[in-house]
Amino acid sequence: MKDSKLKTCTRCLMDRTATDIKFDTNDICNFCTDYLIKTEKLKKSKDALFNIDKLVEKIKKDGIGKEYDCIVGVSGGVDSSFTLFKVKELGLRPLAVHLDNGWNSETAVSNIKNLVTKLNVDLYTHVIDWNENKEMQLAFFKANVVDIEMIMDNAQAALNFKMAKKYNLHYILSGSNTATEGIIAPKSWVHYKFDVRNIKDIVSKFSSIKIKTHPLISTLDYILLTKIYKIKWEYFLDYLDYNKSEALAVLVNAINYKPYEHKHYESVFTRFYQGYILPNKFNIDKRKMHLSMLILNNEITRDEGIKIINKNPYSDSELLRRDKEFVQKKLGITDSEFEKYISSKEVTHENYKSEVILLNSLLKIKSIFKKNIQF
Repeated sequence: MKDSKLKTCTRCLMDRTATDIKFDTNDICNFCTDYLIKTEKLKKSKDALFNIDKLVEKIKKDGIGKEYDCIVGVSGGVDSSFTLFKVKELGLRPLAVHLDNGWNSETAVSNIKNLVTKLNVDLYTHVIDWNENKEMQLAFFKANVVDIEMIMDNAQAALNFKMAKKYNLHYILSGSNTATEGIIAPKSWVHYKFDVRNIKDIVSKFSSIKIKTHPLISTLDYILLTKIYKIKWEYFLDYLDYNKSEALAVLVNAINYKPYEHKHYESVFTRFYQGYILPNKFNIDKRKMHLSMLILNNEITRDEGIKIINKNPYSDSELLRRDKEFVQKKLGITDSEFEKYISSKEVTHENYKSEVILLNSLLKIKSIFKKNIQF
C-alpha cells in the first residue's frame, strides 16, 4: 500500500522506500531519469546494435545443422510468452525451456501448454528437486534476507545456459527487456542474482541440506559460458518496439492467453512474496517500479498508477488467504512461525559470504580494459 507521507517522484511512482532514491529540484527521481536516458539510447541504437533482421540472420546461420537454433526460457508470463511467439513468427527454431519449481499457478501451466501447442514448439521442462528447493527457501526465510527469489532467478539462468551448452547453441533469447524491466531495482530491494556464494552460505547456515541437483550459476560460470563458450544472453524484446499491452492483446487473441493481475504473478510463491511478504516485512511494493515503467511508456497514466498502488496487492482477500495457507503448508511453516518471521528484523545479504567483491573487481578490470563483460 502507498504511504501518503513518503516523498514520491512527480513523474513516476518511486518513493523513499527505495533507500538510494534521489530527487532533482522538480522532485523527479533518479530511477525514472536513468530509465528514460536508457530507453532513448536504445531507440537511437536500433539500427546499429539492435537490428532484428541481422540478429535473426546470425541465429539462423549459427543453427545450421542443429536441432534447434536458440533457447527461449518461458515462465508463462507475458514477456517470455511474447518472446517465444515472435521468435517462432520470425522463422527461428527455438527450444522452449521451463523451470518447474513447484509453484506454478494453474493459469501459468495452461498458458505454457497453449503457447507451445499452438506454436508447435518443443518444450523442455526441468522439474526441480522439491526437497532441495524447499530447504533452500526455508533457509532464506530463516536468514531474514530480502531476495528470496534470487534462488529461482539464479536457477532459471543456470538452466537456460545449461541447455544452450548441451545443444551447442549460442543464443538465449530472453523476455528480459528495457521497456518493462529497465528501471534498475533499488539496492535494498534485491541482491546480485549470480551470487552463488551467498546462496550456499545462507543454506549451509540454516539448513542441513546438501545442494546436489539444484541448478546454480556463479559469476565465474557466467564468464566461462559467455566468453569461452560464446553463449549470448540477448534481451530479445529490445530488438522490437515492445509494448506490453499490445503484446498481451496478441497473445490473448492468438493462443487464448490468460493474463495475471500483476507482473510475475504466474508463480504462486512470487505472487505471495511480492503481494504480501515484501510489503509487510520489508516495506517494499514492487508494483511501484513495474507501474512506473508503464507510465513512462505511456501505457497508463500516473493517476491510473496511483489508483492501483492505493489498492491492496491482493485485490481478492480470499485468494490471499488461500495463497498464504498454501505457501505455509507447502513449506511446513506454522502460523506462529510465519508471524514471527514477518515481525523479525531484516538481515542484509552482506551479512553472509558473497561474490560481490569479486564482481566489483571484475567490473573495475572491465572499465580499465574496456572489455564487454556484461552482468
